[in-house]
Amino acid sequence: MAFQVGDPIMHWTYGLGNIIALEERVISEVKKLYYAVRIKDLTVWVPLDADVNSHIRPPTSAADFKELFTLLVQPGESLPDDRQERKLQLLEKLKDGRGESLCRVISSLSSYQQVRALNETDQNLMKRARNALLAEWTYVLAVPLPDAEIELRRLLDSGLSKAQVKV
Repeated sequence: MAFQVGDPIMHWTYGLGNIIALEERVISEVKKLYYAVRIKDLTVWVPLDADVNSHIRPPTSAADFKELFTLLVQPGESLPDDRQERKLQLLEKLKDGRGESLCRVISSLSSYQQVRALNETDQNLMKRARNALLAEWTYVLAVPLPDAEIELRRLLDSGLSKAQVKV
């Protein structure tokens, strides 16, 4: 998919941003085209190559985004107790940067948190996933951030309540 300057995008690691330029750059003596992506106060250079769609994507449509809520009210997938295994599993899920993956990671970590305290890595992954999801949420649905945060908490609490009833 070709993006244009000014297009909003979701970066797989940093979340919601905008294409601010398309430039040729030479890195390691190789000339390539790059998208300059502005994400808050950060500029990220994304190579315009065959892997571009694994790094950036357009924001989810409003209708599709609302369907993601069903993932947040379901109990999360169980996570390994081993911190390294858990980290690798969560990072693998986040690699595609899709809203569905963000929701699954948030839901899984929320469920895990009911049994064990999140370590620093878990907390950072949760923060990264939440921030990306909330940024897309506020953009796609034109909802103020505080309202999106309240609704996210409500959806997650609903999912955790369902999980406790099953036990």
